Amino acid sequence: MTIPNLITIARLLMVPLVVVMIGAGHWGAAFAIFLLAGVSDAIDGFIARRWGMQSELGAYLDPLADKALLVSIYVALAIHGVLPGWVAIVVVFRDIMIVAALLLSMLLDKPMEVRPLIVSKLNTGAQIGFAALLLGSNAFGGAPPLLVEIGLLITVALTLCSAGAYLVLWLRHMAA
Repeated sequence: MTIPNLITIARLLMVPLVVVMIGAGHWGAAFAIFLLAGVSDAIDGFIARRWGMQSELGAYLDPLADKALLVSIYVALAIHGVLPGWVAIVVVFRDIMIVAALLLSMLLDKPMEVRPLIVSKLNTGAQIGFAALLLGSNAFGGAPPLLVEIGLLITVALTLCSAGAYLVLWLRHMAA
C-alpha cells in the first residue's frame, strides 16, 4: 500500500461525505470537500510519478475514485433539483456504456485496452469544472444563468462526443 494509494482511498471516502453535504444543503462544505478531492488527486499523482510509486492498484483506484466522485455529485445535484435529471443520466450512461462494453469484450474473449482519448480528457475537465461551478454557485450566491447554461451545453456535448468516440473504437475492435 503506497502513499498515493492511501490518498486515493481517502478521496473515495470523500464521495459519500460530499453527497451527504449536498443532501443537507451544506453547499460550502460540499464545495470544500470537492476541492479537497481535486487537490488530493493532483497530489497522489505527483507523488506517484515523482517517487516512482505507481502501482497496478493505483492505476485502477485513481480513475475509480474520480468517476465515483463525479457520478455521485451529478446524481446528487439532479436529485436536489440543481441540475436537470437528464444531464445526470447522460453522464452516468456514458460511464456505464464504457464499462459494459469493456466487460462484454472480455466475455467474448476480445479484451480491449482503453487509453484516455483527448475528447475524454476534455470531457472530464468539463464535468469537473461544471460540478465546481454548480457547487460554488450554491455555496457563494449564484452564478450568472448564461454561464451555467454554457457550462451545461459544453459538458453535455463533450460527454456525448466522448461516449461516441469510445463506442466507435469498441465497434472497430469488436469487428476486427
